[in-house]
Amino acid sequence: METRHQDVVPQIQKGAAAIPAGKQKNAAVVDGKNRRALEDIGNLVNVRVLEGKPPNQISRPITRSFGAQLLANAQAAATAANKKPVHVVVGDGAVVKGGVKAVKQKQAVKPSKPETVITISPDTEEEAKHATLKNSYGTSSKKKVHTLTSVLTARSKAACGVIDKPKDQVQDIDALDADDQLAVADYVEDIYKFYKHSESSYRPHDYMDTQLEINAKMRSILADWLIEVHYKFELMPETLYLTFYIIDRYLSMKVALRRELQLVGVSAMLIASKYEEIWAPEVNDFICISDKAYTREQILAMEKEILNELEWNLTVPTPYVFLARFLKASQRDEEMENMVFFFAELAMVHYSMVKYCPSMLAASAVYAARCTLNKSPLWNETLKCHTGFSEQELLECTKMLVNFHSLSAESKLKVVHKKYSSSQRCAVALQLPVVKMFEGLKVSE
Repeated sequence: METRHQDVVPQIQKGAAAIPAGKQKNAAVVDGKNRRALEDIGNLVNVRVLEGKPPNQISRPITRSFGAQLLANAQAAATAANKKPVHVVVGDGAVVKGGVKAVKQKQAVKPSKPETVITISPDTEEEAKHATLKNSYGTSSKKKVHTLTSVLTARSKAACGVIDKPKDQVQDIDALDADDQLAVADYVEDIYKFYKHSESSYRPHDYMDTQLEINAKMRSILADWLIEVHYKFELMPETLYLTFYIIDRYLSMKVALRRELQLVGVSAMLIASKYEEIWAPEVNDFICISDKAYTREQILAMEKEILNELEWNLTVPTPYVFLARFLKASQRDEEMENMVFFFAELAMVHYSMVKYCPSMLAASAVYAARCTLNKSPLWNETLKCHTGFSEQELLECTKMLVNFHSLSAESKLKVVHKKYSSSQRCAVALQLPVVKMFEGLKVSE
């Protein structure tokens, strides 16, 4: 830094003749050690023309590309006026002559032969080349060394029958969403690990034995009606799954009367709509849909009671969050997606499916859909990795779903079957049930 300062100070002194007389007098009184403010030190360029014209000061960093540009501009002006070429003096005392950095000296230049300008590459290109060379040297010099620890570990796994499966069998289902901030690809694995860890904490237990006036058949009738209400109101699928979680969770904590069962279902859907929907249905909508069986005050009172029993905790992993993830791992299409949701809604109607955790229910719905649509393979390493279940673990739950499918056409509760028999849902309910595939498996229902 001191060297650059010594080179610049003489240039400032040469221009002192331009300072007014009054200011020169005041400057002489000041001690010689005092200098000008360091506003442009290191950024000054002295362009010396051979005709003796005063140079222009340029206050910006001088890179090699900028120095070459200054030289080219000066030589172009000199050539146009039939004058001698120009030497550009940079801040470190060196002379850029014809685009080449040399020691400061006087040389005679012929006017008829202007020196050619050599374009110097920008600093960014030089840095990129340097980084590339550095990386190539770093990678080539390192060699993989098989340590004794890795050899012993491999032999121990082989002796115990533990074989590491190649990683390329599990596909990265989040690779296409790397640039999508809403997909949170960096955190999605941790999110679903938390869902799997916390799903048992909020799961409703088997409660029908504790209820005095209601039974599983009454709940199925209520579920069939709520699915139809949800379809007529055109609500989000998250709302439906949260509604059934609220119903089962509340009934597992509180004994309900028979005449209040529909009130519990209406209030649960009102709560779920307020939580999930942008435009939630009003209380009057639920009064009309229930044929004015309950008043506004009764619905709001039940809403408050349910929220107090659940301690206002509605952020829970329902089967829907796992369905969305497992469908992505299954490389879904429209038919596959409708088939999976058909099995999932069939499971909501039947009380016997409450005993399964949400993740297993979602994985079984995907497996049952793949079996029904004859997808190959029925289960792979990608699905096993993301669901956390093997094909053998899903057989029992899947058989129940397939049985529900075979009975849905003749059942009195036909809302789900009718909903998924339309062409808008790819008529997946009309697919032949794969009952024979699970005939040898005994299931305790």
